[in-house]
Amino acid sequence: MSFAFLSHTLFLKAAPADASTPYAVAGIAWDGAVTNRPGARFGPRAIREASHMLCDAIHPHFDVTPLGQLGDAGDLPLPNTSLDAMRAAMMPLVGPLLRAHHMCWLGGDHSITLPLLRAYREWLGEPLAVIHFDAHCDTWQDHFGEPSGHGTWVYEAIQEGLVIPECFTQIGIRSSGERAAREYVREQGGLIFTGRDVRGLESPSQLAPLLNAIRERQQRHGNPPLYLTLDIDCLDPAYAPGTGTPEPGGMSSRQVLSILEELADLPFVGMDCVEVSPPYDHAELSSQAAASFVWTYLCGCMALRGDAKKQLP
Repeated sequence: MSFAFLSHTLFLKAAPADASTPYAVAGIAWDGAVTNRPGARFGPRAIREASHMLCDAIHPHFDVTPLGQLGDAGDLPLPNTSLDAMRAAMMPLVGPLLRAHHMCWLGGDHSITLPLLRAYREWLGEPLAVIHFDAHCDTWQDHFGEPSGHGTWVYEAIQEGLVIPECFTQIGIRSSGERAAREYVREQGGLIFTGRDVRGLESPSQLAPLLNAIRERQQRHGNPPLYLTLDIDCLDPAYAPGTGTPEPGGMSSRQVLSILEELADLPFVGMDCVEVSPPYDHAELSSQAAASFVWTYLCGCMALRGDAKKQLP
């Protein structure tokens, strides 16, 4: 069984994805690996609906719109009762999309990121750098007795050689957890900016140490392909109540947008936005934030690669 994609609900009201659209979004409506509240399977639809508020989608910072360059590939038709079956079904669907478009994936819970990284690793022929926004480190070696889930994917990705540990950056981490899990990325050579580390830092100048550290790591390792994975629970529940595992003390929307805007020129190859759970949202705050983050990412990539449609004065 899979959840049907509603063809009339397209991200930013873009056209269906085809060979003429260099950028595309696709939904992965799966939440079979959550450990608290389900509902993220409805995230792709909610993010698409929230994106319609962006109207002509001209970004106020980048002054471009994705419309005309962006297509919506719908939701991947996936089974929803088995993590292994879902991931196995994903792989042959993801590959052709990667080769045809610069992809943004709408989740879904965070267990979808592991098979996506496997697909990118296979396609690119090299491990990826990663920027990971999250309240949780996702480095546990098992999931309450299960070998894999939405809280193990970082550990698995590093163990499988899908990513460059020294170019793996976590931002917003603040949940409870044993030290071995919390510090795993740092002990593998990566960077961790906890929720406490970024408190009160919102402007580009205030965030400069974080931004410069990421840039320095990228340059030191030859600017490898970079993947962005954004768990909506990186935000404080005041900004994103609609998520399965809310954690107080989180980031603001302003902080996330500042980081996305300032790092937009890095060699991103794709992104996902996960863990939006509409049943627990209020006034569409979480889905609005998610839609804005995906839109900002797209506009930043397009503007700084010269393939977006600039607006006439």
